[in-house]
Amino acid sequence: MKLLALETANEQCSVSIVDETQELFFQLDARAKAQTQTILPMIDQAFTQLGLSASELTAIAFSRGPGSFSGVRINAAVTQALAWANDLPVVPVSTLQALAQSAYRIAGLTAVTAVLDARMKEVYIASFKVDSQGIMQAVDEEQLLNYDDASQAVKFELVGPGSALIKPEQIQYKDLSATAQDIATIARADVEQKKWVSAELALPVYLRDNAWKKIPEQGKT
Repeated sequence: MKLLALETANEQCSVSIVDETQELFFQLDARAKAQTQTILPMIDQAFTQLGLSASELTAIAFSRGPGSFSGVRINAAVTQALAWANDLPVVPVSTLQALAQSAYRIAGLTAVTAVLDARMKEVYIASFKVDSQGIMQAVDEEQLLNYDDASQAVKFELVGPGSALIKPEQIQYKDLSATAQDIATIARADVEQKKWVSAELALPVYLRDNAWKKIPEQGKT
């Protein structure tokens, strides 16, 4: 099994390739909004370094959102293109779940409320608890909420860049962010059980109905 995992939904870019038991490749470019320029060269570098071709992959996993509109769209588009071209299945992974997984990986937290800044005085929020396999699983629905409503929806330790927006006093884990490593960890179990979808279902999740609108139309200044 060879799984390619992509993460561009958090205004950064990372690529990972794993097999059943280990990470074979990982690279992160933390520059903000550089995904368009870096994602394909990073994938090519992974293939070159490992002596792999896309056709030898078992599946592709990607962070499907919610998150940065352009980042989520890039991730889905690259995943679809690679999957269609090589007849590969895909595993869409929640960006909030991946954030929760990073909290477990980095800080050992087993129950978290993951929060991302959605702009316009709103956040994306959901809560997760780790299961017996070490995978963070959702305990409620992903939501797009204003700051006040989000503060009432907090169940566990707050993590992610949106946490300081709703509870400024709880900022210990505000700098945590997901990478392709977390996407791969979550998706590996699904791939082993063949829980995947076809390329045409590699769709972004925005949570905001008007995510496609231009900035002036969204009421931004």
